[in-house]
Amino acid sequence: MSSCSADLAPLLGGVSNSSAAADYICNQFTDAGFAIDSTYLLFSAYLVFSMQLGFAMLCAGSVRAKNTMNIMLTNVLDAAAGGLFYYLFGFAFAFGGPSNGFIGKHFFGLKEVPQPSFDYSNFLYQWAFAIAAAGITSGSIAERTQFVAYLIYSSFLTGFVYPVVSHWFWSGDGWAAAARNSGESLLFGTGVIDFAGSGVVHMVGGIAGLWGALIEGPRIGRFDHAGRSVNLRGHSATLVVLGTFLLWFGWYGFNPGSFNTIFRTYGPSGSIHGQWSAVGRTAVTTTLAGCTAALTTLFGKRLQTGHWNVVDVCNGLLGGFAAITSGCSVVDPWAAIICGFVSAWVLIGLNKLAAKLKFDDPLEAAQLHGGCGAWGIIFTALFAREKYVNEVFPGRPGRPYGLFMGGGGRLLGAHIVQILVITGWVSCTMGPLFFALHKLNLLRISAEDELAGMDLTRHGGFAYDHHDEDPSARGGSPGGGFTLKSSPTPVKPKATANHV
Repeated sequence: MSSCSADLAPLLGGVSNSSAAADYICNQFTDAGFAIDSTYLLFSAYLVFSMQLGFAMLCAGSVRAKNTMNIMLTNVLDAAAGGLFYYLFGFAFAFGGPSNGFIGKHFFGLKEVPQPSFDYSNFLYQWAFAIAAAGITSGSIAERTQFVAYLIYSSFLTGFVYPVVSHWFWSGDGWAAAARNSGESLLFGTGVIDFAGSGVVHMVGGIAGLWGALIEGPRIGRFDHAGRSVNLRGHSATLVVLGTFLLWFGWYGFNPGSFNTIFRTYGPSGSIHGQWSAVGRTAVTTTLAGCTAALTTLFGKRLQTGHWNVVDVCNGLLGGFAAITSGCSVVDPWAAIICGFVSAWVLIGLNKLAAKLKFDDPLEAAQLHGGCGAWGIIFTALFAREKYVNEVFPGRPGRPYGLFMGGGGRLLGAHIVQILVITGWVSCTMGPLFFALHKLNLLRISAEDELAGMDLTRHGGFAYDHHDEDPSARGGSPGGGFTLKSSPTPVKPKATANHV
């Protein structure tokens, strides 16, 4: 502000008390800047929150019709329970500074908010991220998990596990943050550049889902008696596509919105180079990575199966988005194409491995978010451009950047550390939680309930008036699946029926 006044006062030489006039004008611009940045962050928060609807549609379409109400309710409760626990504890653990490098210790229940560095818009934006991580996990354990288990794990994840990770990499006090407070040393001289959360959000949700699915075991009928994979197809590709487009739309708040501000210049006054330009570039890299991953998956799966599968393409698209999320602000658009291409093959390969190991994840969430998220972290360490790194994370001259861009290997070392510590932290927290729920018989539903469908046995009736059928038993498609048919009366499952 003093610099603004000093520059403006000489231009007001003909005005009485020109210094006071300059201060007044500069204060007005400062207020306008805060308003612009706050509005930008709130709008980004609304976009990220809209991803919850995308998750809900994607999950609903990916499960069988008899479990639609159950999966929709879990998505609603991820947001509701996550909102309360992130308000009470999560935001404080994540950003409650000044604190130590491990965990925050201020702002419980938003006490002492707003502050110059944090306003209510920051809480809303970060809450939307926290519930996204919980939504990822719910997809991995869909169709066989007790309702109480969803409530317990979602509250624990959003209130403690995820906030600690976000503190490490996004808080100014975090031990591995790229934007760590001035005067504090950076991990390997660079810190971790996980701009919008390939690791913080996607790996956390994916690894949590991995442990939940491993401890629960596969759904009944997912593998036959010979151990061969059986495709339990979701009941609505339409909902899958709708959910994918909603997630795509929300990702423009997820990645570009992670700048938190937009009213900042990178060059002299009047320059076109500013945060607004970086925001646009981030939206472009996000788009290109997703598009490339979708097309790569389309042709890759065609070569494998001989079919053009829209659900696979949607998952490939989302895998590209999960991968680019880490480096979206510090890489060139051409590099984003490489990111998307590789992420598609990462997802295809991990799905092959999952089937071989008899791992059942109805939404491929562990493979998509965990695997592609990990690739995105490595990708950023290889392709981060020096100019963009210094613009997005200023004040640290000589900071390392991408290995393939001539920046050395220290950023790659920091990012390998990130992958290891996230894997270890989530495994040591969520793994025992799911195991304890399993031992207390609070994790998996009974076989009878699973065969009949949770909508009927736990939620008062089906979401649709329908018959669940296996077309392969009637000479239908060899991949199996479910069809919807109108029925004049509610259908109640027989005790001995094998509804798979």
